[in-house]
Amino acid sequence: MKLILAIVSSEDANKVQNSLNKANLFNTRLSTKGGFLRETNATFIIGLKTDKVKQALEIFKKQSKTKTQLIPNNILNEFDAYYSLPSEISIGGATVFVLDVEQFCKL
Repeated sequence: MKLILAIVSSEDANKVQNSLNKANLFNTRLSTKGGFLRETNATFIIGLKTDKVKQALEIFKKQSKTKTQLIPNNILNEFDAYYSLPSEISIGGATVFVLDVEQFCKL
């Protein structure tokens, strides 16, 4: 048994959740907020059998798109970096953690 913790952009969260539900991959969705860009995200918690992990990862890959965004200097300067122009960074996609589950109980 595995536990997936996946962080996706709020923009992609509905598409991801609909696809997970259609695939009968039951999930819990939490609203979260990232620290670096201060953007809202959705974090999915999914308990599933090991043979379903690949299917779940494909859904996250397909439904979570990477985008580029210009970030102002004041965000980078907060971390003691200096840039004279806004920097373009890649955002979005999905950050997925797949963890082993030692024990699972429904009480």
